[in-house]
Amino acid sequence: MSLVTEELKAKAEVYHGDELCQEKSKFLLKEIGLPNGLLPLKDMEECGYVKETGFVWMKQKKSTTHKFEKIGKLVSYAPEVSAHVEHGKIKKLNGVKTKELLLWITLSDIFVDDPPTGKITFKTPAGLFRSFPVSAFEIEEKDGKGKEGKEAAVEVKEV
Repeated sequence: MSLVTEELKAKAEVYHGDELCQEKSKFLLKEIGLPNGLLPLKDMEECGYVKETGFVWMKQKKSTTHKFEKIGKLVSYAPEVSAHVEHGKIKKLNGVKTKELLLWITLSDIFVDDPPTGKITFKTPAGLFRSFPVSAFEIEEKDGKGKEGKEAAVEVKEV
């Protein structure tokens, strides 16, 4: 059952299409002080944000599983992921599970320590939690200038 109603959409900034939703979700994560690779959703159809309440949602065509290589953890994202966000925190998270041993465990809260110690903590509805380095969830942003600089350096070496 979707938590996103038409009434809620009327109060929200709503975006459609994978490219725009990818850009907006990464921007939101950065804006609230969380790593930009925390929600690696694919084929997003819609995303929205209600500023007054901090409610966000992201809809993708189908559920996806992502492995965070730096920590060796599998995370499953449902077709609809929703939460309430504030600076450094995601609360009331729906649609995200992580695999621990042989079990899929629902995540309910994510937060970065304040002041930042470089740790991000994931909490379950039962109160269990686990912390990891924030760097494990960051994606290096592609910079066209950096690429050009490298190509120029290669040309200098060849000449």
